Amino acid sequence: MSVTESSSYEGGVRPGYSPRLTNEDLAPAPAPKRSWKAYNLFAMWMSDVHSVGGYVFAAGLFATGLTGSQVLLAMLVGIMLVYFFITLVGKPSQRLGVPFPVVARISFGVFGANLPALVRALIAIVWYGVQTYLASLSLQILLLKLFPGLQAFADNATGFVGLSALGWACYIAMWAMQIALFYHGMEAIRRFIDFAGPAVYVVMFLLAIWIIAKAGMDNIGMSLTDKKLSGSDVAFEMVKVAALVVGYFAALLLNFGDFSRYTPTDKDMSRGNVLGLPINWMLFSIVTVVVTSGTVAVFGQAIMDPIEVVGKIDSLTAVILGSLTFIIATIGINIVANFVSPAFDLANVAPKHISFRTGGLIAGGVVLFTVPWHFYNSPAAISYFVGMVGGFLGPLYGIMMADYYWIKKQQVIRDELYSDSPTGTYYYRNGWNPTAVQALIPTVILSAIISLTPQLEHVLGPFNWFISAGFAAILYRWLCSKAA
Repeated sequence: MSVTESSSYEGGVRPGYSPRLTNEDLAPAPAPKRSWKAYNLFAMWMSDVHSVGGYVFAAGLFATGLTGSQVLLAMLVGIMLVYFFITLVGKPSQRLGVPFPVVARISFGVFGANLPALVRALIAIVWYGVQTYLASLSLQILLLKLFPGLQAFADNATGFVGLSALGWACYIAMWAMQIALFYHGMEAIRRFIDFAGPAVYVVMFLLAIWIIAKAGMDNIGMSLTDKKLSGSDVAFEMVKVAALVVGYFAALLLNFGDFSRYTPTDKDMSRGNVLGLPINWMLFSIVTVVVTSGTVAVFGQAIMDPIEVVGKIDSLTAVILGSLTFIIATIGINIVANFVSPAFDLANVAPKHISFRTGGLIAGGVVLFTVPWHFYNSPAAISYFVGMVGGFLGPLYGIMMADYYWIKKQQVIRDELYSDSPTGTYYYRNGWNPTAVQALIPTVILSAIISLTPQLEHVLGPFNWFISAGFAAILYRWLCSKAA
């Protein structure tokens, strides 16, 4: 791929860039900022995977009726697909040095890119609230262990809009901690996740050793259900597991460029992704199923929530260490998956007035009032949100990748991404690419129909990302060829 530049200015906001389209955060990252090497991406993926949500998701895949080896094989196929797709979406940002919303200008237009950016921001803000709430639960468990007298404030009768007084205090504490970390910028985030990912591994291994010691090796298995599948059911379930793994990473499959833009070389990006995805994911999954299977013998039931497991341990030291670790883990995934994205996405809407920091503070301010515990405790609300808003993820990915690799052939004039001239390469029609919008609308509708129709969701739901991304890519290419 070649990147054509109209000036030799090294990094930063170049002369001639439109203030409507750029600021220091959205401009191509200069060499000093491109300091994320393979280990930093490896740690980023650890922070993304080593979360309460990731633990519960991985454990759930071992309860499908497949044998342990069948689940692991299906997981490996799924995570290799994630590696392939993430590399595709990461290359434009790595080579251009620009974040996701700027890459979106290539296919959606310099102003039309706000559509995918705002959709991604909305998804991130909602899940950011949920993850902050989950982190606050870990903090609440820790405080109640240390100060039992606080139980009086943990009763919902003492609370407001469905959350106890102690719950509110923990929620606001977690919110403030993340805001403080984020406000120090991407370098501070990099240093935090360099620590957070490995720290969770240490505790997960210690938890696994404790479970094995308590349960005995004879009570450790690689399956979490007595259900047995055979014949074609095995093949279908394995394909479904692989697809679900891809779907789990759907959000970062869209905006991974927010991080790959800081890697100095394509090799650094690839190495970091190999370590952080196939290797890290498989090891984490094995530890997860070991711990979960052992809880049956230790506690009398399979517990898939690591926070609950930690809360049941008698040792105060173990509870403190476990709770703090899962707080760190949740903050890690929140920063990676749900904070950086809306910061860039909101900055893209009005670069002259909204910086990366300001965008993050806006997102954080919205989260403070979203009462995410109501959303998290409502399967129907989650289903509708994923169906209506999450349904954009696959189509947006398909259109952007089809445009970059099939239509543009990886040839990009980087400086034109910051031009609002009507004759600009990516201005299209009034700053919007109508072809991208025409391809997006029907595929989002298709994705929503699959998600919200019980009969279709049961069969096609796990494959929704593939169906909508593939259909969007093919439709976009066809529309482009028709318009040529």
